[in-house]
Formats: sequence, structure tokens, C-alpha cells
Amino acid sequence: MGDVDEKTAQMDWMEQEQERGITITSAATTCFWRGHQINIIDTPGHVDFTVEVERCLRVLDGGVVVFCGVAGVQPQTETVWRQADKYKVPRIVYVNKMDRAGADFWRCVTQIRSRLRAHAVPVQIPLGREGGFKGVIDLIEMKAIVYDKDSLGASFSVVDIPKDYEDAANNAREELLDSIADFDDSLLEICIANQEPPPELIRKTLRRATLSQQIVPVLCGSSLRCKGVQPLLDAVVDYLPSPLDLPPVKGINPYLSNGVLVEVERKPSQEEPLCGMVFKLMNDPYAGQLAFVRLYSGVLKAGQVVLNTSQNQKERVMKLVRMHANKREDIPFVSAGDIAGAVGLKCAITGDTICDPDHPIRLEGVRFPDPVVDLAIEPESDAAQDRLFESLRRLALEDPSFRYRVNPETNQTIVSGMGELHLEIIVDRLRREFLVPTKIGKPQVAYRETVTRTAEAEAKYIRQSGGHGQYGHVILRIEPLPRGSGLVFEDRIVGGVIPREFIPAVEKGVREAALAGVLCNYEVVDVKVTLLDGSYHEVDSSELAFKVAGSMAFKDAVVKGCPIILEPIMSLEVRVPTQYLGDVLGYLSASRARIVKVEPEGDLHVVNAEVPLEETFGYATKLRSLTQGRGYFTMEFLHYAPAPKQVAVKVMEQGRMMSHG
Repeated sequence: MGDVDEKTAQMDWMEQEQERGITITSAATTCFWRGHQINIIDTPGHVDFTVEVERCLRVLDGGVVVFCGVAGVQPQTETVWRQADKYKVPRIVYVNKMDRAGADFWRCVTQIRSRLRAHAVPVQIPLGREGGFKGVIDLIEMKAIVYDKDSLGASFSVVDIPKDYEDAANNAREELLDSIADFDDSLLEICIANQEPPPELIRKTLRRATLSQQIVPVLCGSSLRCKGVQPLLDAVVDYLPSPLDLPPVKGINPYLSNGVLVEVERKPSQEEPLCGMVFKLMNDPYAGQLAFVRLYSGVLKAGQVVLNTSQNQKERVMKLVRMHANKREDIPFVSAGDIAGAVGLKCAITGDTICDPDHPIRLEGVRFPDPVVDLAIEPESDAAQDRLFESLRRLALEDPSFRYRVNPETNQTIVSGMGELHLEIIVDRLRREFLVPTKIGKPQVAYRETVTRTAEAEAKYIRQSGGHGQYGHVILRIEPLPRGSGLVFEDRIVGGVIPREFIPAVEKGVREAALAGVLCNYEVVDVKVTLLDGSYHEVDSSELAFKVAGSMAFKDAVVKGCPIILEPIMSLEVRVPTQYLGDVLGYLSASRARIVKVEPEGDLHVVNAEVPLEETFGYATKLRSLTQGRGYFTMEFLHYAPAPKQVAVKVMEQGRMMSHG
């Protein structure tokens, strides 16, 4: 067994993970317990790496959410919990570090109920607390499990509940039975008759309630000392779903049948046609690209040809491996419900569906948040420029929340990520893993542009140069939409004034033009573009002409629509000792933050605020200084909002300076 503090944890295998003591990338492994195979994916908790959680939750059947018994429900946990709600993942809770000073099991349960709005029901309570933590009391069997302190959890005894814990155990068991009795008529009858229900009936009912996501069983222990780990594995088998407990996965046949998309489904059976999802890519120094695949139906064999319906490509799976973090074991095949690494899927990206070529299906993919922090990056030598782009390409394939681009005005390479830590890790990996030494500039904010009023514009693109010319003529209307709407294109052409085959070209021109706005070349978002009218030439009109005309009309309409700058606003949660609260609030107010609420929590205060991303750079250092190292915060993207005039003016001045470079 590894230890995070000693940098020997099995699942945190990256150098950066071991140095920082945090999980950065998800890792998979397999274990066996009570005759069951358990495929485990260990995900990060930090919001900068939320994409790792998102894509794993998309393919998981159930989750174990680990809480610190001292810190309780932390802000990033709320983000992960919401993601699990979105994907309807049944889960159980494990309250860890019960042997640490300040650990409080019941405070943690209360926070889960109040902050996460989850029906958390303890199925165990701790036996002893802090340094006196000895084991757990099983509320189903009504027995105490006492661990031998010298055997690291390998040796334990099941004994009667100590007298001084009987009242607490009886009260907690009564609460457990009250919470689940409504899920089974026979259990309800036994409880009404004041009889003792058999443990198996309690487990069966608790399983049903957990799978329906109406109950969250809560267990506890100390993983470092291996106290409570065996009952946790029992709970995974007893309460979380196997693939057979889940409904069939649904998708579409992407190949049109009479112009109608046909919905298809796959049951979790080896007898069904092959269907799986690529949920993660990893660069392997020896095998090239390694694709992590969750199989929903059928059997996937090494050497088999599969159809990637997302890319419309057939590929051969050269090799299959079972993952143990960064170690792997060759296997001949995987079956429905399994997770494996596949070598040979060169075209696949995260969220792609692979299937039997004779039975096509495409599952709903994974949506990822847009990056919010930009950083200028360049190699230390011109000779490494090509290596830099190849390395960035491979990193972007691995991590869909990481993007890179070249600014055409300044010729700078700009990388974008979810936060300062995210980009710090990317740069570190470039230096260590890809051997590309780089220089970086100050993080830049990814602003956006939008319009504030409705406007119309007309554009004609006419070129004559001997032979066929070019002719495209469009009239567009642009109007503002609510925040988060993106760009919506609507076709209102009637009477064939623009032939149908040219309308996609107009939309393409509009969308390409929207990538660089008229104020500072930032992307134009939250607008609706309506194609109203136009004309064409029977000989000279082409897709290119209408694409250019669409782009010209869009730019003109944006100018007439009173464009403004939007800045990203972050949701900030700060935990700070009470004596430093005034200093922290004062600093936040000076940083253009809007204080949402301030709540006491023991000897701390929790401050929730909304703050422009531009004001958050270097905040970690400032907070450490203000609180003598005792305050900490988490932050995630909230929405875009109009930038104040002084900020917009500064951004436009910076844009002009960069364009004149």
C-alpha cells in the first residue's frame, strides 16, 4: 500500500502528483472482492481538473465520494457532486481520516445533507474518535468491528457494541430503518410491528434506495491505517450497481434512414453487438496513443476492426490492456461492463463511440467547459518550435479542456486552460515529459465580445477575373441573446432567393468571423444571427462567395449592434479564520468582488463571492499573506458579464498595442 505523504501512492503515479500530493489525472485499476470484479477510476478533486471528473462520471456505474472527516464538505466537492447528479450516478459516501485531530463524523453528515441536499444515511458510526478511533459500528448487523492497531487493518475482531455506544447505535439504526422502510413493504410491516428485520432485508432495501438515488449510505474509517476499508468494499458490492442493474444505453444510428435519425439501444450483455465509449486518451511513450474504453455491450477482442461512428472511421484495435494506474497487463478481450486500454485507435478522441461495423450506434458524447485562463508560451529556441506544436497537439488530445492557438496578429502561441494550476502543470509536462523547454508570459484573460442591440447588415462579394467570377449576396440580422447561449444561426430564406446548397456556406462564414470580434479579436458569443435575404448569380455564385459574404455581413452587423467586452466571472469560496475575515473582505471588495454571503463554520468563516477572473491572479499568494497561511479558497467559472467601462477601455488598448506589436 502506498502513501501520499511518502510519494508512493499507487494511483498518483505522475511526478507532479507525487510532488504536490494531489491527483491531477484520472487513473484506472481493477480489484476483486467477494467474487466480484470492481473496476476503479480514481479522479482528481481540484476544480482545475474538472474535465477528468466529467469524462469519468460519463462512463461510471456508481461512485464512492471520499470526504475528509476534519474538513468535511469542501467547495470542490460540491462541483463534483453536481456533476454526479447530472449523470445520475448512484453513490455512497466514505468519511475518511477519522483518526485525525478535529475529525467529526456527524458534522460531516450534517454538511452533506445541508450543502449537497443529499439524503445521507449512516450505515456505520465511528467507534472512538480522533486518536482513540478503533473501528466502526455496523448498524445493519449491530456489531462493532475493532481493528488491531499494529496490523494496518489486516487483523480485526467483530464484537458486541460497547455499553457506552449502545444508545448512539440504537438511535442511528432507528434513523436508518425510518429512512429506508418506505422502499419495501415487508420491511415497513416489520418496523411497524416493532420487530427486528433480518440484515439481508435491510441490505436489499438499502440497495434499491441507493440505486434509485434517493438514499446515500454513509460509511467511515481511516484509509491510512486501513480501518474501515473492508466494510467499504462490502458496501461497493452490496449497494452500488453492477452493469446488469443499469438500463440499456441509448444512442442513434448516425446513418440516415429516409432522412430520419433512428434511435437504437444496447443491453449490457455479451450477446449484444459491440458498443463502447472512448472516455480518455493517454500518451504512451512506447505504444503511442492509448484509448481508455468503457464497454457497454458485446465483446471487444484484440485485433478486431471497429467502427468509430463519431469520426466515421474504421480502425483496428491492435492490443488491449488492463490498466493498473501507469502499469498495464495484456488481455485478449474485454466484455460488457469492463474498462480497458486500447492501442490502435489513432482517430479517436474523448467522447467517441466505437461499435460493430454491421450494427452502427453513436452515443451522446461528453461536453466540456471552455477554458478561462490564457497564457503566452514560446520555446526557448526556434529549433524546438515544431516539437512544441506536436507536444501541444498531443496534450490537447489528452485533455479536452486544454486548447492552444496562434494569434494571427502577434504570432504568439496562446495556451488556454481551466486555471493557473492547470496551465502550470501543462508547462511542467512540456518540460519534463516532452523535453520542450519553454518561456511563458503572464496569464491573460479570455475575454469575449457580444452585441447589445439588434442590427442588420448587407454584404455583396463580387469578383470578376475572366471566366467564371464570384457572386454572393446576403442580408443578416444580429440580436443579443442571454448569457451562455453561444451563437445561434437561423435560416429565414424563402422563395429560393439563395439556393439551399449555399446556406451552410453562409453559416460557416458567420461562425468563422465570430471567432475574432471587431473590438479586440475576441470571440463573439451570445448572439442570434438570422439570414433574412440575398441573391445569387446562376453562373458566378459559389460556396466560397457566400461564405465570404456571410463573414463580411456578420462583421458589419456586429459593428452596428453596439459591441461590448464580456469578462469571465468566477465563483469564489474562501475559508478564513474569523480573526482575518475583515482583511479578506476588504481585499475582495478592492478586487471588484461581489460578496454573495458570509457564513460562520466553527472557528472559520466561509465567504462566497463572485469576482472577475482578471482580479484573481496571484490571489493564492495574497490570501496566504493575509491569513498567515491559514486561509484557503477554491474557484470555478460562473459566467461571462459585461466588463466595466474602465476595464473595456484597458482591454481595447492592450488589443491595439498587440496588433501594432
